[in-house]
Amino acid sequence: MTNISGQFAIVGIGDSDVGRDLGRSAMDLKLQAITRALADSGLEKNAIDGVLTRPSRSEPQFNFSAVLAGRLGIEPRFVSDIALGGASSASMVLNAVGALAAGLCTTVLCVNGDAQTSHGNRRGRLTNWIEDFESAYGMIGAPASYGLPARRHMHEYGTTSRQFGAIAVAARKHASLNPNATFRTPITLEDHQASRFIAEPFHLLDCCPVTDGAGAVIITSAERARDMAKMPIYLLGLGQHNTHAEVQYSGSMTSPAMRLASRRAYNMAGLEPQDIDFANLYDCFTYVVLVTLEDYGFCKKGEGGPFVEGGRIEIGGELPVNTGGGLLSQAHSSGFLHITETARQLRGVCGVRQVKDAEVGIVSGQCGVTGINACLILGNHRN
Repeated sequence: MTNISGQFAIVGIGDSDVGRDLGRSAMDLKLQAITRALADSGLEKNAIDGVLTRPSRSEPQFNFSAVLAGRLGIEPRFVSDIALGGASSASMVLNAVGALAAGLCTTVLCVNGDAQTSHGNRRGRLTNWIEDFESAYGMIGAPASYGLPARRHMHEYGTTSRQFGAIAVAARKHASLNPNATFRTPITLEDHQASRFIAEPFHLLDCCPVTDGAGAVIITSAERARDMAKMPIYLLGLGQHNTHAEVQYSGSMTSPAMRLASRRAYNMAGLEPQDIDFANLYDCFTYVVLVTLEDYGFCKKGEGGPFVEGGRIEIGGELPVNTGGGLLSQAHSSGFLHITETARQLRGVCGVRQVKDAEVGIVSGQCGVTGINACLILGNHRN
């Protein structure tokens, strides 16, 4: 199969409940999302013969996809754990399409999420280079790691903290319209600027909060999708790229993996940035959204700051971004809710936060401090 654009589709969508201190395990939340995705698709669980997931940091487990299949009571032909941090959710979709195209399975379940605030927030212990070469010298935690390229972008292009704040304000505005969002109280730029610093240049409201939640999708061939219960959402373009896993080894702090990942997705889909109606972009920090917008081609390098101002990325603007609230305001869920939100927007079922005439959306996942990027282009029609 030389051109897989539009040959596979999402036919089931499910989100768990989201929030903080839900008192539920990561497994519980994933099973809830799966149950809702199965109901959405109209499929019985035994139709699933491929399972892709990520082990939860709160509940470390080897062979997690096989363990999850056991909890579901199914015996899939294909299972795999995808452990690429914030890129894992979008990468699952790439891997699902690869398995389907190779004939390894016919119907793949992708699910991701975590219970970061429940059960004592037990996280797997990080080792190796983080302990040896970062923590010992004071670079502790993701805000410090992502703060370095953010500060470099400010130095090179004059990007401001208030421009980062515009991204946080838009995400919260969209979350206020989403009943299944954790943080729904609108914020202003002044609220952003007044929030305390976590690691300069990041204020508290530049950083995604710790939350609980999970999402799931079911993917199958476009031919089979025609007979499913709900409108299929077609996978038009897929791309992935890796430039570095540690920010200190990046060739450029301001031009990371996003550009080539998105270019591969655009080429597969036969589309360009101007064909995209909305974007759901991984937003562990506001800066990541800004640099993704640049490297996904929505504005020139260095012009991300002005691009996000003036409501341009809000619903009703030129390019609505993170229409469900994103990691910044809806829930972390390793970015999986960006995928389910995109599918719902393309079905036209998002109510007051619906993007008008939405036909094509783009999704990003990233990790390695912007060094690993996975890009998806989804549409409600096959090209």
